[in-house]
Amino acid sequence: MMNLVSMTGRGTGSADGPIGRAEAELSSVNRKQLDVNLSLPRELAFAEADLVRLVQRRVARGHVGGELRVARAEGAPACLKVDRAAARAYVETLRAEARELGLRDDLGASLLVDWPQVVSFESTEADRAAWLALASEALTAALDSLDAMRRREGAALGADLLARFGTLRALCAEIGERAPLVPALYRKRLEARFAEILPAGATADWSSDERLLKEVAIFADRADITEERVRLASHLDQAEALLAAGGTVGRKLDFLVQEMGREINTIGSKANDGEISRRVIDFKAELERVREQIQNLE
Repeated sequence: MMNLVSMTGRGTGSADGPIGRAEAELSSVNRKQLDVNLSLPRELAFAEADLVRLVQRRVARGHVGGELRVARAEGAPACLKVDRAAARAYVETLRAEARELGLRDDLGASLLVDWPQVVSFESTEADRAAWLALASEALTAALDSLDAMRRREGAALGADLLARFGTLRALCAEIGERAPLVPALYRKRLEARFAEILPAGATADWSSDERLLKEVAIFADRADITEERVRLASHLDQAEALLAAGGTVGRKLDFLVQEMGREINTIGSKANDGEISRRVIDFKAELERVREQIQNLE
């Protein structure tokens, strides 16, 4: 199995501790650079930078979105803070309005939690450390799950790309077989054209005509695609070697595909042959499919 990593996947993880439970859910999609976006509860707002760095250490490329949820264990101490000045202002205002409107005064302590900015939770240093440890454990488990899925998909992508590179090699070989025939075919076309302009019944031997030989030589030099074919074969060798090596090879493969595109375009413009042109079109179509698949690799 190839050790390649896809940029798309999903992973979940959870962790339990004395303070409560943390759950993490991650998903990743294609993106040229790494972008991490985590949705955190208020208990973990202080730890956003630490948790993002944890993801960055494990993921090289793509957009990673995720959510962490926490639930405090029953009986775990929570430090509540009441803004007495704000509470007093609420009570005095509401009671004054109740008297003015002839309403019954039924205010109770439970209403405090419904009034904005009156009751808040204060995290202690120990609380924050406990929540960070729990969230990190859950996020690590989610990253393990995400990584496993991305590697399974990466292996499938690698197998598909290897087959497509084989198709490209076959097309290169067909172009290579056809290329040496092109100058001779061009010479025959020239001879046929010269014959057309001769008077009826006239014959000529063009085999040693200097003008024809010079024209054919110029054409052969202009249509020579040896260098492009050699570079194309080299790019395919490098691409297959990258697939075999595995790891984060998406950017390197993307570069090689761009170089292959340049070489095949040059071949198409220089070859001046219908058969080669058809294979160039097939090559470019398959290369575009390769490019689309590579966009999924980290």
